[in-house]
Amino acid sequence: MIRRFIRYYKPHMRLFYADLACALLLSLCDLVYPMITRKMINDFIPDRALKLLVIAAGALLAIYLIKMGLNYFIQYYGHLVGVRMQADMRRDVFDHLQRLPLTYFDNNKTGTIMSRITSDLMDVSELAHHGPEDLFISAVMLIGSFCMMASIHLPLTLIVFICVPAMVIFSSKKRHKMDSAFTETRVELGEINANLENSISGIRVSKAYTNRDFENKNFDAGNGRFVKARSYAFKVMGEFSSGTTFIGDALNVLLYLSGGIFVFYGQISVGDFAAFLLYISVFMNPIRRLVGFIEQYQNGMTGFRRFLEIMDYPPEEDSTDAAEMGEVKGEIVFDHVHFAYEDQKTVLDDLSFRLEAGRTLALVGPSGGGKTTICHLIPRFYELAGGSITIDGADIRDVTRASLRKNIGIVAQDVFLFNASIYENIAYGCPGASREEVEEAAKRANIHEYIQTMPDGYNTIVGERGLKLSGGQKQRVAIARVFLKNPPILILDEATSALDNATELMIQHSLEELCKGRTTVIVAHRLTTVRNADEILVVTDTGIAERGNHEQLLAKGGIYADLWNGVQTAN
Repeated sequence: MIRRFIRYYKPHMRLFYADLACALLLSLCDLVYPMITRKMINDFIPDRALKLLVIAAGALLAIYLIKMGLNYFIQYYGHLVGVRMQADMRRDVFDHLQRLPLTYFDNNKTGTIMSRITSDLMDVSELAHHGPEDLFISAVMLIGSFCMMASIHLPLTLIVFICVPAMVIFSSKKRHKMDSAFTETRVELGEINANLENSISGIRVSKAYTNRDFENKNFDAGNGRFVKARSYAFKVMGEFSSGTTFIGDALNVLLYLSGGIFVFYGQISVGDFAAFLLYISVFMNPIRRLVGFIEQYQNGMTGFRRFLEIMDYPPEEDSTDAAEMGEVKGEIVFDHVHFAYEDQKTVLDDLSFRLEAGRTLALVGPSGGGKTTICHLIPRFYELAGGSITIDGADIRDVTRASLRKNIGIVAQDVFLFNASIYENIAYGCPGASREEVEEAAKRANIHEYIQTMPDGYNTIVGERGLKLSGGQKQRVAIARVFLKNPPILILDEATSALDNATELMIQHSLEELCKGRTTVIVAHRLTTVRNADEILVVTDTGIAERGNHEQLLAKGGIYADLWNGVQTAN
């Protein structure tokens, strides 16, 4: 894990080395000024050498000015290293998320994923900047202060360093408890973010059912778990901090007692003892840095470990000899297909059918029969458990996913629109399209005239998930998006089921226009939308129960006929 963390330093090594160089100079400044102070107390003041005293004071001021500049560089440019590394990690994890299979998103909450690539990486950024810097400065200061103190009085120096092993042993024992505590805290924070994302997205449902108290209760439960986890983390931090502080205070007591005895017996001068006290301060600073580093390390590496959990999840991979799909006519064949979602019963068992290019296939039947699953398998959103699916005779596992999906357009019941302009949402179907092409797609979807009536026209922001548009308007934007993509294969998954009858009739003309000349798979509960399909499959949890066109299925007097008659009775 450490190697993978270090790898993110490589693009920023020049700035990183400059930061360490400034840290080294800063350490040397801290090591020099106690010696100047020692000289002033032992020589310049007793000898009444005023000129030398003023020069020494000027040298101290110069050192402090240099330290100011070095501190500025470390605080500004050092943090830039961490921020840029954080940006690189966020870029990598976002790109990796784009390549993960849908099963990952089925099993992980959106808020939890967001927490891993935002707050977790903030702590990683702090570790990236301060971690190496603190270790480097601490090493220089500890070695340097030891040498300087030893040159002043070796016995007193050895007495001081007796306390170092005690601090190291104490810190290492507490490190493991801190690791588990910080991990637990991050898990609970991720859950809070997930619940927040879920509650905010569903705020209209909450208001409709007046469930504010229920939502507050759920939030309080998660918030309480976070407080409990965070409290334990602070408890461990308190034990760690108070313990190390006590060892440092005990060191001061030992130093004053030992130093006082040495001064009393004339084995060390007052000036030397004053310089020694300054070096003790210099010596304790890296100890405090190391104490802070341990806490920061636990925080940062816990976040980095959670980052790696996403990065190590296997992405969608094409086979090594996967080919690009050429010109697609659109013949689709399901040959003895088996499929089951993770840890669930079989959804499709030995399913076979053939859809000729340019024709329309409708899938109807009760919920849970696998209609939507069939739609998800064609663009290879999920992997088959058995059998094969071919397009124009080519197994979809033998072609690249990008070229496969490029030839498939999908309009679903739950239309997703980005929080961007109408123009950007339509252009998403073909990002390189011209303005004229986008407007032509909108015209074919029968939404151009409505867009023109809006205050900002095509630049109108649709809001999160398109909440500023009606269901029919969102559906037309989605249809325009597919018109712009212009794929040879079209999947309509309950595209009008969420609309009222009047709106459905308005949308139906756009859909019929969209289906012309394309191989089309339609999933629908409203049978009036599929009566003109070339073939209709009645799909149940036992497989294909019936197949044929509208008239043939009515003549059979089976499941489809019952469903159709039920619709007519309802109307």
